[in-house]
Amino acid sequence: MTNRRVVDVHLGTDDIDKALRADVTGGLTAEPKELPPKWFYDERGSELFDEITRLDEYYPTEAERRILVDNAAAIVELTSPATIIELGSGTSDKTGAVLDAAVRHRTLRRFVPFDVSEAFLRQSVDVLAERYRTLVVHGVVGDFDHHLPYLPSGDRQLLMLLGGTIGNYQPKERRELLTVIAERQRPGDHVLIGIDLVKDVTRLERAYDDARGVTAEFNRNVLAVINRRLSADFDLAAFEHVARFDTEEEWIEMLLRSTVDQTVRVADLDLTVSFEAGELMRTEVSCKFRRERFEADLEHAGLAPVEWLTDPAGDFAVSISRR
Repeated sequence: MTNRRVVDVHLGTDDIDKALRADVTGGLTAEPKELPPKWFYDERGSELFDEITRLDEYYPTEAERRILVDNAAAIVELTSPATIIELGSGTSDKTGAVLDAAVRHRTLRRFVPFDVSEAFLRQSVDVLAERYRTLVVHGVVGDFDHHLPYLPSGDRQLLMLLGGTIGNYQPKERRELLTVIAERQRPGDHVLIGIDLVKDVTRLERAYDDARGVTAEFNRNVLAVINRRLSADFDLAAFEHVARFDTEEEWIEMLLRSTVDQTVRVADLDLTVSFEAGELMRTEVSCKFRRERFEADLEHAGLAPVEWLTDPAGDFAVSISRR
């Protein structure tokens, strides 16, 4: 009998620790200082982000969910996947509409959730295998930058990257990621990507700076992660949350502003870092897109746009392409 639950692990604790050390060392000694957004997501960070997705100001999650729910049957009819792969799968909550439609379509045989957290992924695999008893659930633990070549091949695949995650990559890195995705595509495969669209600046900035301060706590959580894992002494109260839209680059920047002149010690790295009052440290870029700009990125990577779906308000889009 086929094993319906499989987990491949390509990223261990030692790998994650080495990456954290390298990112923090490089980021805190850069000019200007910068930390990658992937380090927001310890257990507390994941809880905070889940809370963010339910805030009135934060529209992307529900807008994307609406697109997938309203168009799930059409997406499956177009792509007829035997395998669905979800990059950065988390709980695969929004993917459920497409999985359900694909099961009803009787083409789907395998679901491959891909995530950086082994413990979280194993829990997700167990839940998904119970829900979708006709499918093989094949989890893969890895990161986007190194382990996409280890994804299962074969079948007719639909690869999904949701949540506007593609927007966390700056233009050069985004095109490199799309090229890696394109190079593993075979005839009949498709790529589905969720992207946030350019809109009113005030609304964009409110989505990343909510009235309750949840996003501010989420932003500062990267400092809590460094404190805990690298024996640092960041005073979280001495950093203010900043979210601003760069109209030239068309991206939201999340930053932390030092409120005082201060010195931070990161003991495990034997690193001492000075911050001036008012100094900004970037923690996230979230690109917002126009259709022509994103489809130019797809074409540069060797992907041909096939379908473009939006929510009724035109806040968010789902792009479907193929090699």
